[in-house]
Amino acid sequence: MRHLLKIISVLGLLAVKAVSAQSANVQWQSIAQLAGHDDAHYSNVPPGLSGAFVGVHNEALIIAGGVRPRSTKTGLTQGFEYFDQIWVATAKERSPLDSGNGPAERTELSWYPIQSRLSQALANGAAVNHELGVITIAGSDGQAAYQNVQMLRWHKQQKRLETFTLPSLPFAINNPSAALIKDTLYVIGTSVSEPAQSAFLALDLSELKLDFAGNPMVSDGVVQFKASASPPATQSYWRQLPSQPIDRVHSSNAATRLILMAQYDGRADRLYVLSASRAKQASGQGVSAEYHWHIDRDLWTYRVGDANVKAGWSRLANVPVATSDSYRGYHTAVAFGASHILLLPLPPSDSNQSLPALFYNTITDTWTADGQSDVNSASLPVVESRSANVAMTTPAYWGQDLVVMTSSQQAAGQANNIWGIQVNSSVPVFGWQNMVVLTLYLLAVVMVGVYFMFKNRSTDDYFRGGQDIPWWAAACSIYATMLSSLTYVALPALVYRTDWLLYVGVMMIVVVAPIAIYVAMPFFRQIDATSAYEYLSKRFNMPVRLFASGLFMLFHIGRMGIVMALTALALAAVTPLNAQQCVLIMGGLCLIYCTLGGVEAVIWTDTIQTLVLLLGAVLCFVYILSGIDGGFAGFIEQGLAADKFKMAHVDFSLDSITVLSIWVIVLGGIGQNISSYTADQAVVQRYMVTTDTKAAANSIWANAFMAIPGALLFFCIGTGLYCFYQSQPQKLDPTIQIDQIFPAFIATELPIGIAGLIVAGIFAAAQSTVSTSMNSIATTFVTDFMRPFSVCKSDQAYLKAAQLLTFLMGALGTCAALIFISPEIRSLMEQYFMVIGMFMGALGGLFVLGVVTRRANGWGAMIGLFTGVALMFSAWRMQWADGYLFATIGILTCLLVGYLMSLVLPARDHDLTGLTLYTMRK
Repeated sequence: MRHLLKIISVLGLLAVKAVSAQSANVQWQSIAQLAGHDDAHYSNVPPGLSGAFVGVHNEALIIAGGVRPRSTKTGLTQGFEYFDQIWVATAKERSPLDSGNGPAERTELSWYPIQSRLSQALANGAAVNHELGVITIAGSDGQAAYQNVQMLRWHKQQKRLETFTLPSLPFAINNPSAALIKDTLYVIGTSVSEPAQSAFLALDLSELKLDFAGNPMVSDGVVQFKASASPPATQSYWRQLPSQPIDRVHSSNAATRLILMAQYDGRADRLYVLSASRAKQASGQGVSAEYHWHIDRDLWTYRVGDANVKAGWSRLANVPVATSDSYRGYHTAVAFGASHILLLPLPPSDSNQSLPALFYNTITDTWTADGQSDVNSASLPVVESRSANVAMTTPAYWGQDLVVMTSSQQAAGQANNIWGIQVNSSVPVFGWQNMVVLTLYLLAVVMVGVYFMFKNRSTDDYFRGGQDIPWWAAACSIYATMLSSLTYVALPALVYRTDWLLYVGVMMIVVVAPIAIYVAMPFFRQIDATSAYEYLSKRFNMPVRLFASGLFMLFHIGRMGIVMALTALALAAVTPLNAQQCVLIMGGLCLIYCTLGGVEAVIWTDTIQTLVLLLGAVLCFVYILSGIDGGFAGFIEQGLAADKFKMAHVDFSLDSITVLSIWVIVLGGIGQNISSYTADQAVVQRYMVTTDTKAAANSIWANAFMAIPGALLFFCIGTGLYCFYQSQPQKLDPTIQIDQIFPAFIATELPIGIAGLIVAGIFAAAQSTVSTSMNSIATTFVTDFMRPFSVCKSDQAYLKAAQLLTFLMGALGTCAALIFISPEIRSLMEQYFMVIGMFMGALGGLFVLGVVTRRANGWGAMIGLFTGVALMFSAWRMQWADGYLFATIGILTCLLVGYLMSLVLPARDHDLTGLTLYTMRK
């Protein structure tokens, strides 16, 4: 009760908490002001440099090389000084940048004396952050361009820097730019020998030799490659890629450079290329135009090819800048967030009139600038021509901040800076009214658990609700268990960024429902099972039952983590809470009402949240249509134009197993549903809560008929979100993750109060799924690991053990959720498909093996189970199959291997009456 009051107090305080709404804008803060041109003051601190290599490794900022005008007592000369020095800084105390709520103290940098040097004095090359170090590529010394490639590694504990040599470029290139996709380094630039032609190169870093600690193996300062990657003496480790149609940019303007970035387009990582050209300079200023680049209108993407996707270039929406020099002012660009590219102007202090930052969304192919939907060159302010005298490096990520260097070539002693950049969220305040609705809803759910606490007098009440639950409530509970916040939040996000391929898999529930009704459910009812795995001990032996039960518990702990992490990320985008706080509150409330109320509390809260969520989804779709140009007709037109309604990828090649081809979807959907409706205790437990077999069958049919239109609704919402944000791109917050897009829409577009109710429903949906897992794990542990060995002496003792186990499993699931909160996970729905396949696929195969064969025995079943799990683990690690197919792979492997091994291994004779299709009692 004390914990309950504490949570109520926290939620009450949150109900009145408010933050100021902000528009998405870029905020600059100076991290460090660099020395001017006095050599006596920068032994460890870099001077103001143009064209320096900037990167981050092991939390340290690394700056290498660069160029600056030579200084005299009277001012600048026409000469330039190039550097081979390397500077390293760490932050004494990292603190967030100013978020608009008052100035935030910025940390002081600690600079370290570094003895290491670049291979030579260089500037205007490319730098990329890699987990092994900062990779510097090429560069020039004002006389010639070079092919050098180096790796700079910072050792955090020893406070020292190492430099290694990587394979040189096959030829020299000017103005290189680089990006990483997985372990492949891509470099693009202008060929020195043919200035009007691009050079597009790739290096596979997965072929680097690593020691047991994961460090690169080095010989004479050169990083070693695996023997399989060693090229003939006349070739290079680098491979050349096609550069058309980028070459046409150079053919029309030789004074052009390219900016290369890697970003996610909703389906895969792609390379994006912007062009930039030199600005015209006033004569007699003593300023070299070599370093002053301004982004032009061209934007291209390169699809990295693999076995199933053909590589190639395509053109995208033009950058909304004018071709006139007077309008230019965007100097550099960087991949930002989950699916955006950010174009940066000069910092406000370097220009009388600053330009807004431009955002490009890779999914909708649209541009925005500070809340403007119709962004074009006429809507942007004019910048002064003197801005051409300021150079910017390519930004690098340092923690959550972007770091960039600016350097002025205008006058001696001019200040140069290292800037930190942060983008503020545009999602408005959730509002105290919404927080009140959310708080009341969650407290009501907790009170349901408190109410049913007084009805639990035995383990049968706690685990099976006294077998007195109406079939329609059981149907809602099955639907809610399979729905959860994964379907409500992650499925629309998945469809928003892709298409309708998975809908065919959802429809496979109609194929599996008869199997569940006429095969699986009667078995469990006949043996009066409390745990789904009781059948396995009767059909095979106790070791098989215990191992299967253990796998189930691991799966549901992982499932709890995914569901809570997803919901926490969603709520963090629209409420004053961060993701970790959402997880802790969600887990705490689940621990209260599930531990107290048992399965009956879970089922009735499932029923309530099913109604709230479905009605809320219909309302959301109506609001989405109202914001699309052309309404429903526009929804259809835009969706068809973008191929968003695609439902089948017809491919039967050998490589089609790694993508969502039609046969993968059909077999994967059947396998997932078979696993869930035969081997998932969370579903099987619902078979046992109704009064009789007929009521249980009704609940399964009702769930199946709810699932098809329900999924159709969520697929429409996903495509609708794509059309909505393509029609109104200024409303898409670039700071949110893709899985947060639907909750962000709810909080932004729906009326106050209704938004709070639907967000509360999402919260409750996650809690319902988590509480189902908690109760199911406790049920299996007590029934499979405790009762067979008479651990407790009375039913009341088992009831207390079940309540304690429910609490402990909920705590483990909460810890798993904290681990799953990661911005690196782009789609938790895809992670869920892999998790369900990894753990439940082989379990489904185990049930199929026992039901459809008479020859299968315990040893064969155990070997089949182990083989299925091992094969799915290899599919996950080696990625030889799509995660959607994991469950089917597990079923087929367990069935085939288990049966074959049963033919050659000895088995004990035992009565199979009622345990197979051939011996089933009528």
